[in-house]
Amino acid sequence: MRKLLIAVGVVLVCLVAALAVLRAVGLDPKERRPGLWLVGEIVTTPVTDWSFTDKYQTIYVQTRAWYGLPHSVTTTCTAYNGKLYLTSVYRPGLEFPRDRLWNGNVMRDPHVRLKIGSQLYDQTLVLVTDPGERDAALEAKARKYPRLAGADKSRTYVFRVQPG
Repeated sequence: MRKLLIAVGVVLVCLVAALAVLRAVGLDPKERRPGLWLVGEIVTTPVTDWSFTDKYQTIYVQTRAWYGLPHSVTTTCTAYNGKLYLTSVYRPGLEFPRDRLWNGNVMRDPHVRLKIGSQLYDQTLVLVTDPGERDAALEAKARKYPRLAGADKSRTYVFRVQPG
């Protein structure tokens, strides 16, 4: 029994040490592999025009998983009328928000951290339900990402970025 307790203790210490190192150095997502903490320079001044994001093809979004650790993903972003929009496309058979961990996290806790370039922005995501705003954001996305223009709009969910 004592050996088991020692083994469990060693595993827990190693896990805590690994998490501490990852917290210090971050772990950005890479393409389809999710990450943990995002690190960079935190921007505290409010952003009134997100059009500077037009030069970025992808950004990172950090959410908080139900078990307390951050979960970060790579996604596209689209600026429209000075506002920033993120989208999530669901293939047939997948259900919103259950089948995308980051979407489920946002629906439970909308506070996110965005990494754009090397800068971090603490913001809130709001699911866009207005059809006019949603369609305008998707049209702007189609102009920025012509190769993605054929995505099924009925299976695309749009989030608007708002101050955190």
